[in-house]
Amino acid sequence: MIKKIITLAIILGISVSIIGLFLSSLNSEETISEDYNSEEFSLQNDFIIPPDVVMPTKVSRPGCDIEDICYIPSIIVVEKGDSVTWLNEDSSFHSVTSGFYGEPSGLFDSGYLDPYEYYTLSFDEFGTYDYFCTLHPWMKAQVIVE
Repeated sequence: MIKKIITLAIILGISVSIIGLFLSSLNSEETISEDYNSEEFSLQNDFIIPPDVVMPTKVSRPGCDIEDICYIPSIIVVEKGDSVTWLNEDSSFHSVTSGFYGEPSGLFDSGYLDPYEYYTLSFDEFGTYDYFCTLHPWMKAQVIVE
């Protein structure tokens, strides 16, 4: 008789746990969908800056320079006073450093950009600005300010 009571208690405990987990998962799915539909979520997305130049995946390996895809686009033309935003979409660190590899000009330097980190710079003078990645010498591009 005691074995039957213990067995029933175990079965009841397991059943209650399973039902609790099921109800908990339903509640969290409702919360997630409410978050995605909320005005607050859409307002947060409005503040994300769309990049002008992207460092795509796998450019930390030599070869992106052959297809000119180390920075996309590799040449960007902007008007005086405009800003350019770079986004590192690679899993490696990169930089946006003025000049050429081994000869930085000192005009600007993003420092090391973590994956999915942005760097924005305003260009207030006319000219052609060459830049490169301090970690990957094959990565180079230009900003032309008209």
